[in-house]
Amino acid sequence: MLEKRVGKLLRDRRFTIAVAESLTGGLFSKRITDIPGSSDYFLGGIVAYSYFAKEKVLNIPENTLRNKGLVSKETASYLAKNISLLFNSDIGVGLTGVAGPLSQEDKPVGLVYIAVFYNGNTSVIEEHFTGSREKIRTEAVDAAMELIIKTIGG
Repeated sequence: MLEKRVGKLLRDRRFTIAVAESLTGGLFSKRITDIPGSSDYFLGGIVAYSYFAKEKVLNIPENTLRNKGLVSKETASYLAKNISLLFNSDIGVGLTGVAGPLSQEDKPVGLVYIAVFYNGNTSVIEEHFTGSREKIRTEAVDAAMELIIKTIGG
C-alpha cells in the first residue's frame, strides 16, 4: 500500500504534508488518513474544484488560470507550493486533471498533472491515464504517492 510507505517515510523523517486536490476530490486525503497515526504527519487538505477556489483560496494568479488553464503543470505547481505555504507543511502536493467523462478546456480525459513541493523546489509530472473516472482518480493518487516517495528519497 503506497499510503503506508508514504506515511512511514514522513513519520521517520518527521515531515508534514498537505494537499490541494482538484480531480481527485479528496481521495488523496482519504487514503492518507486511512492509515492509523496519520495525524502525526498529515496537516490537512483542500478540495479546490472551482476556478474561484483555486484563485481565491489557494492564491493561483488569475493570469495563470486564464492563460494556462485549470489543468496545467503551472496550476499543479501553484497548488503544491501554495498548500504547503498555507499549512506550513514540509511537503505540498497538488493534483489537477480531467477525470471525465467529458474533456475540459480542450484537454482530454485522463490528462493529469501532479506536483510535489519540497525543500523550496517543485517536481511536476504529466500523466495520461485511461479508463473510468474512478480508475483515473485512483491512478492519479497512486502516481502522487509515488512522486512523494521519489522526491523525498524513499
